[in-house]
Amino acid sequence: MVIALKEETNLITPKKSWNDLKFHYLSVIEDPWYKSVMDLQHLISYYTYMFYEQRNLKTLHLPITTSSISSPMGLGSDSTPVKVNICDVDTYLADSMQFMLEYGCRIYEEGCFYIMPSFRGEVADERHLCQFYHSEAEIIGGLDDVIALIEDYVKYLCEKLIESYEEKLLKVAGTVEHIREILAVVDGFPRITLQEAIKLLDKKYSNSLKPLYIKHPEGFTILTNYGEKKLIELFGGIVWVTHFEHLSLPFYQAFSDKEQKYALNADLLFGIGEVIGAGERHKDYEKVKKALKIHQVEEQEYEWYCNMKKKYPMQTAGFGMGVERFILWILQHDDIRDCQVLPRFNGINCLP
Repeated sequence: MVIALKEETNLITPKKSWNDLKFHYLSVIEDPWYKSVMDLQHLISYYTYMFYEQRNLKTLHLPITTSSISSPMGLGSDSTPVKVNICDVDTYLADSMQFMLEYGCRIYEEGCFYIMPSFRGEVADERHLCQFYHSEAEIIGGLDDVIALIEDYVKYLCEKLIESYEEKLLKVAGTVEHIREILAVVDGFPRITLQEAIKLLDKKYSNSLKPLYIKHPEGFTILTNYGEKKLIELFGGIVWVTHFEHLSLPFYQAFSDKEQKYALNADLLFGIGEVIGAGERHKDYEKVKKALKIHQVEEQEYEWYCNMKKKYPMQTAGFGMGVERFILWILQHDDIRDCQVLPRFNGINCLP
């Protein structure tokens, strides 16, 4: 693969009208950029349902509040939870309803999915939104099974978008070569473990002035976004990074080794960096119990989840794709805040 170059110069571009929230919603109505974003939102939703219908996965209609956040305030939390009070009861806006998809697999053995909002407590920037749409799925199986599902899903979306929207994409993105390159991959996307990735980055960019990865105070190592982008370049546009250190992830990811140091997880890097995160889950209660202790998370906060694992042990794996990050890549753009029609910024009253 090669990184796609834009073919046109007179492209439809965002006007950054979200910088003026008072009038942004009026600007959107006649802005062709946001019409394209809305088109892609619709098409991704439509094709997602088509994809899973062919595989007999069922969609779940779930609440947006939960007392069991999937990124608890313990070791491995990758986001800040959004706490709210409703009728004098403290709860959280969901950062993911992955636990509910695990629950759904006990009912629908073919697996289940949804596209729904997720909420994060961080400040929005070029790579992050406070509220975004999550395309998530869970199936019975392991890490390799869900990786295969994801690759089929990404290729399906790419194929359908080329079929139905290529002409309009050229007016915004200026190219569709990056999409065609994904479709041209035959034997699966490249894979590399985190430890292999670190060695490769050290070898290729030993004189880098920017950090490619960082060591957390708790001892685990994580890639920086700069490191992610360098890996994307090295692998021609897309790459799986697997087997992160377990303490760098939420507790629910399965262990990959007897020492319980690494996880059966995978991040798919393309475009902005991580677009899809996937993982195999603990099959039974005993493994969940160990993970909760290692991650310093109170078991009573996840009592229902533990009870489900006790009574209905099951090997599942799942993933989440940030829809706006996928759109960002499709449009070959570099600021995710332009991929949200009606913005929401934490701490600011956003209308309408």
